[in-house]
Amino acid sequence: MSFSLPYAPEVLILAALVVAVAYTVFGLTGFGSTVIALPVLAHLFSLKFAVPLLLLLDFTAFVIFGARLRKRIHYAEIAWLIPFVLAGMAAGLTLLIRVAEQKLLVVLGVFLLLYAGYGLTRRGVAVPLSRVWCAPIGLAGGALSSLFGTGGVLFAIYNAGRVRDKDALRATNAAMIMISSMVRLLLFGAAGLLAQEGLLVSALVLLPALIGGVWLGNRLHAAVPAIAVVKAVYAVLVLAGLLLLARSLPTL
Repeated sequence: MSFSLPYAPEVLILAALVVAVAYTVFGLTGFGSTVIALPVLAHLFSLKFAVPLLLLLDFTAFVIFGARLRKRIHYAEIAWLIPFVLAGMAAGLTLLIRVAEQKLLVVLGVFLLLYAGYGLTRRGVAVPLSRVWCAPIGLAGGALSSLFGTGGVLFAIYNAGRVRDKDALRATNAAMIMISSMVRLLLFGAAGLLAQEGLLVSALVLLPALIGGVWLGNRLHAAVPAIAVVKAVYAVLVLAGLLLLARSLPTL
């Protein structure tokens, strides 16, 4: 039985570099892998392929990284978010299946610019948030999770406004990614998105890059200020958002 790569080697090598960087940030902060990786992978793969691919990698990352932090997770905050996240995911999956990819890429580009602008202009510690914010943030985060796998950034904003301990925040962010990944696995499986040719092989090929990134991020967590890394990521996201808009707007 012969084995063949689903994409050209140079495409997979570039994807592996992107995944390694994205999951280094994940190891540092407990979130951010997809919002970093997807804008680049969307230039290499179709959106309907890249989103499930990163879903498989996110699930694997939590198994490697998050399980050992389970004692630090703030389960109460997660419990309040979940009902709204589920409703948002159902809506987001419907849009992912039915809306043209170029329109979705424009939405992703705008989202990246707004999120990066928020991050670059925010000063000081996170603003404390009332629990009533779990409804709009949960709905929006759930929809973005299904559409692009980027809902984790909204969950991180909510958790940062509720959880003050650095390690507990990282653990809670990672746990939300794990839970949303499990739900999306079920939804994407039912929708047939996980049965795409080459998806599982691509995930396996990129697995070493994920493991290396998570390992490096964990090693750097105690030595590198996470805020410095995140600020650099925001600057990259501005460029990524502009590139997506430049690619997608002329085709609408």
